[in-house]
Amino acid sequence: MATTYVNSNNLPANANTSGTYAFAPSLGEITLYSYQLCGIRPTALVQEHMQSARMAANMMLGRWSSQGVNLWTVDQQCINLVQGCSTYQVPTNTIVMLDAYITQNQGTAAINRLILPISRTEYASYPNPQQQGFPTTYWFDRLLSPTVTLWPVPDGSVNQFVYYRVRQIQDSNFTDGQQIEIPYYFLEAFAFGLAERLALIWAPEKLEMLKPLADESYGIAAQQNIETAQQYISPTISSYFRP
Repeated sequence: MATTYVNSNNLPANANTSGTYAFAPSLGEITLYSYQLCGIRPTALVQEHMQSARMAANMMLGRWSSQGVNLWTVDQQCINLVQGCSTYQVPTNTIVMLDAYITQNQGTAAINRLILPISRTEYASYPNPQQQGFPTTYWFDRLLSPTVTLWPVPDGSVNQFVYYRVRQIQDSNFTDGQQIEIPYYFLEAFAFGLAERLALIWAPEKLEMLKPLADESYGIAAQQNIETAQQYISPTISSYFRP
């Protein structure tokens, strides 16, 4: 007998499921769960426990920002270029720049041209850093107040410098039931990671058990934190076919 499906989730008509996708616990709820993983009951928690949890949670998010490209924190930024100006401010919450291109308006069309990153050393090697032209490279100076420097310096023929970046994950706080800025598939990794850090302070005897669980859950989540795009690798063989 064929099964009848009645919705876009391909669930049988008699499936007794919630039909919702709203599970998004607050930092407070996950903190209680993480303390339970450490063997500490919610009724035993005091203000000092919560202060430790807030610090541990944000420290862990800072580490996650440095471990790779968190796709949910990638966004697009745009800088309007000025003729003769080579260096521009970058938002301070920028972790790293990804793809970047120059936009040039030609009539009613906007033409994009990819430009490539260079290092501080390479930029310092340019004999004329103030040379104007169509920018082909950029140097991202990762200061506390970061900047990006273009070369050649915009000559007025180009309009914008557009780039994708990884920004830092938003702060986590207990006020007003705030949630954590992470996707659904990272919730378990966050809970176990937080429990591991809290065990360092409040339950060192649980650390040996929690660390492998935290590492495993983060590894599983990180496997999903990728773009599903085709990748092609081909050797350079032109030299073999020169006449």
